[in-house]
Amino acid sequence: MKIIMLGAPGAGKGTQAKMISDKYGIPHISTGDIFRANIKNGTELGKKAKTYMDQGLLVPDELVVDLVVDRVAQDDCEKGYVLDGFPRTIPQAEALDAALAKLGSKVDYAVNVEVPDENIITRMSGRRACVSCGATYHIVHIPTKVEGICDRCGAKLILRDDDKPETVKKRLAVYHEQTQPLIDYYTKQNVLVEVDGTKDMEEVFAAICNILGE
Repeated sequence: MKIIMLGAPGAGKGTQAKMISDKYGIPHISTGDIFRANIKNGTELGKKAKTYMDQGLLVPDELVVDLVVDRVAQDDCEKGYVLDGFPRTIPQAEALDAALAKLGSKVDYAVNVEVPDENIITRMSGRRACVSCGATYHIVHIPTKVEGICDRCGAKLILRDDDKPETVKKRLAVYHEQTQPLIDYYTKQNVLVEVDGTKDMEEVFAAICNILGE
């Protein structure tokens, strides 16, 4: 079962990807994890990626696809995998399809976690992070015992720049421009499935399991 997770930043696709991974016993693969593992292990692909990252540049599509395909070709992906955060653009999706076809493989499901922009802005602007230990909370969904103070270490909580409404709006604009076309792309391939991401986390997961089969 080869699955791609789609959804705007803050839609909860990473959480769902982890839950799918745990339930079905398939690896949860994010491009960030792949980059870190290859750089840490000093692989050729990792060294190439690091040269771009050290300059603050985006890693080129071809190299990202090489890293992803190298990862999904490993033994633990034999039964399938969940790709989280990749592909982000049509060229990446086309390159991934071409590379998978050479392996005699293809994407089975592209799961789109659908959440309206206004919900995401509200959801993310309610996040709070501890300046000391990095613990994360939400003023509505995961409140602290004392407002603005970390339950774990007692340090102050902050609203990260990434979660400020103006930043979230910019990130959503980029998402709609770059990643939204993927929804049409996977619809044409008859692999797109959509779930309502505004519901409770467990309800969203139940809807995904219903699609994938128990």
